[in-house]
Amino acid sequence: MAFVSSIDVVQTGEATGVVYVGDRSPIRVFGTKTIRDTFGQETLTQARNARLCPGVTDVVLTPDAQVGFGAPIGCVMVSPTHIYPGPVGVDINCSMSLLQFDLGEDALNGDKRLRRSIIQAIEKRAPTGYGKKTPALARQYPLELIEQALVEGATPEICDAMGIPKEWNARCEDSVRVGHDGTKDSLAERLETIKSQFVKGKNDHSKYATFLRQIGSYGGGNHFGECEIVRLSRQEKDLTVDEGSPSVARTFGLRDGTVAFLSHCGSRGFGNYLAKGQFSLLRRKFELWGIPIPADDAQLVYAPLGTKEADDYIDDMILGANFATLNHLVINTLILEAFQEIIPGLQGELIYYISHNIARREIINGTLVWVHRKGATRAYPANHFALKDTPFAKTGHPILLPGNPTQGSSVMVALEGAKESCYSINHGAGRALGRREAVRVLDQASVDAEFNNADILTNCRFYPRDEAPAAYKDFNEVLKSVETAGLAREVARLEARFVIKDSSSPDD
Repeated sequence: MAFVSSIDVVQTGEATGVVYVGDRSPIRVFGTKTIRDTFGQETLTQARNARLCPGVTDVVLTPDAQVGFGAPIGCVMVSPTHIYPGPVGVDINCSMSLLQFDLGEDALNGDKRLRRSIIQAIEKRAPTGYGKKTPALARQYPLELIEQALVEGATPEICDAMGIPKEWNARCEDSVRVGHDGTKDSLAERLETIKSQFVKGKNDHSKYATFLRQIGSYGGGNHFGECEIVRLSRQEKDLTVDEGSPSVARTFGLRDGTVAFLSHCGSRGFGNYLAKGQFSLLRRKFELWGIPIPADDAQLVYAPLGTKEADDYIDDMILGANFATLNHLVINTLILEAFQEIIPGLQGELIYYISHNIARREIINGTLVWVHRKGATRAYPANHFALKDTPFAKTGHPILLPGNPTQGSSVMVALEGAKESCYSINHGAGRALGRREAVRVLDQASVDAEFNNADILTNCRFYPRDEAPAAYKDFNEVLKSVETAGLAREVARLEARFVIKDSSSPDD
């Protein structure tokens, strides 16, 4: 990485700033001074490197910005001419979803035995971690059906075939994604190429089959499932008193004091394989063509739009994104089943599914561009043209931001000011401590006591120290940054009652 000494953020408001990069448009930075002080020179250097990449017109840093591979995590990178795998990352379409039940908080509060029973029911269905035995009640699908889902996306027909409520597809950011040429055919052709790299004939025990059969699983690292209590903001509580008022919470379907379930996961081994394969391929192409890599950072390789390399990457990314979408929908189906095993007759509805590691075609300032969001979340406000014919056209869509179990997570809605951040905000709190540092400095007994004192159960014998609340930035200060900058406002806070997490090893 090419380091530049003393990169300064020039403050332009209480929660906004810029980094000047020669004669190019400056990097826009969002965060209070407290948050900006967490970025560090390496994060700012990565942002500067990203801004200097060929074809890049805009770079935005969100409040959870931290060092990543190539571009920072918590970064938005815009280009009308190039596609960049780095600002998508190795967990293609890592994403959030929120499922809400018709169950009041009184059913869970204080009843540890009930919560523990639900945890055990979930563990029988939705695996975490790596290489573990498939739970007894996990979903098993024919490979042909999973392949069809990768190509077609979460259509009502695919959802029905996979036992997912058909109406949930309308609550997805992008339930159906198509290939580089706007068709499913290019995805089908690309999938056959990928499949041929693994299998000869029908070998159900291949690595390819193993990857696809991870659908309906969480993985490890910062991925989790979390049982929540919904707490509407004061503004939303006041609005919901009047049935005729334009309540955002009512449009989202959120109800105060109800039980919900927040999930964080992505495209698992399949997306990781696709991303790493593309990185390797493009590096070899750069060597073959004699093209200098931006900032001498191999994670910033790229492909000009219209080339075969760009088309192949886009198709791989979309296949991984479709996998991640279906992975979330299957997980939520399993979570609903687990709750129903313990509480018969319980019903649940998907509030929303939204990604934070993806590149999307969008119109920014009248120009069709590729918006790369790495650890950043799309934030369209009310009346944005892209939300036409969706349930959220008049309010803006739900934004799901994980914080940490003891401070809570948040459901937000974008404001008009989100235009300044290329319609993006952070994807969560962002790390304050690196994983190794957290393991070194945090005391295991204190970490576990924090959960006990907050009456939050977990499925872990010892909660992983590198995922402890203290390893992350102050979530309240992060939210303050977003609201002060005028990007979004909080609709509801989510209070954790129990956490499902892998404690064996971190994600790639």
